[in-house]
Amino acid sequence: MTILLNECLPEELKTWLPEWNMRTVRDMGWAGVKNGELLRRAEEQFDLFITAGKNIRFQQNLKERRIAILVLPSNRLTVLRAILTDIQSGIAQMVAGGASQYVELPWPR
Repeated sequence: MTILLNECLPEELKTWLPEWNMRTVRDMGWAGVKNGELLRRAEEQFDLFITAGKNIRFQQNLKERRIAILVLPSNRLTVLRAILTDIQSGIAQMVAGGASQYVELPWPR
């Protein structure tokens, strides 16, 4: 499983999830690339795209995409730290070929 982190997410997330092969949009030299083109590029090299951009499902036709998408509720480190196990579970579900290839994680309680 190869994972691409959107540029809206802090790079620290990559170090918190060392069990997966993860790259950032910046690592790939794709900073500033718009979502449609970014998803097209990503699906050629990655299995999962992680973002905090909740509008992606309204802005893009995801039915035609061959990449799974995990949407996080925030890009703030404190929120991401609070839901780290949920993020890990979401990734694991997608790795296992879970029923949904688009998952939005809720805000922590």
